[in-house]
Amino acid sequence: MPELPEMETYRTLAEERVQGRRVTDVEVNREKCVNMETEQFREQIRGWQVTAVDRRAKHLLFRLETGKILLVHLMLGGWMYYGSGESDRPGHSAQVVLTFGENHLYFLGLRFGYVHLLNEWEAEEQLADLGPEPLSGNWTEEGFRNLIGEKRGVLKNTLVDQHFIAGIGNRYSDEICFRAQQSPLKKCTKLSVEDIDAIYAAVPETLEESIENGGYMSRPFFEGDTFTGGFGRKLKVYNREGKSCERCGHVIVKEKMSSRKVFYCPGCQK
Repeated sequence: MPELPEMETYRTLAEERVQGRRVTDVEVNREKCVNMETEQFREQIRGWQVTAVDRRAKHLLFRLETGKILLVHLMLGGWMYYGSGESDRPGHSAQVVLTFGENHLYFLGLRFGYVHLLNEWEAEEQLADLGPEPLSGNWTEEGFRNLIGEKRGVLKNTLVDQHFIAGIGNRYSDEICFRAQQSPLKKCTKLSVEDIDAIYAAVPETLEESIENGGYMSRPFFEGDTFTGGFGRKLKVYNREGKSCERCGHVIVKEKMSSRKVFYCPGCQK
């Protein structure tokens, strides 16, 4: 599932290409991906300009000049592609397509994902339960200490709780724990003040490094895109089971916890 860095990468790339442009056509090939009748969905979007592209947690918000918002959540397996012309297509069936003149923004793999057209207050209501953004001014050391001090579960499950912190999933929770030299299986009640400080610092550091390297997505956003997915080559533990830890040399292991995969180094993540 795309997490905060992947969605921030998509936000930046989409903003560069569609902000200020008018939607000339809309195609819906899977009605379950939208929140109204297909024709109504098309009519309320077609002809209007995209004024901004924002992100909240793992969601993208395409703001239209009408005041409406296209709220996008790719969920598991979802991805995006921007094609320049009819011949430049992603090679997969798209569930929703926004057309901007000769260019097309494809939303693909939306088995569980969606593209919903909402009013401002409806979007705010849908996102209201999300935790603080770890790359915003709301992310403070004192606030983090207070939040994690209330948790009784293990660190991995706490970090992926969207009510606790917005935007972190399986991949980055493991990478954050590695950077902080903490076991993802450790109970939050066992964390010392120094442990908590290390985790607090590791969260934005890990996410920012990933954003700087294009996130983890394996597919390019446009033809010739060599930026998107660059962080996949920099992962320290995730999907590196059986390989040597770059920090201490121990073998990285994989375990399962509450149906989640967990990758960590038993040598330096005690």
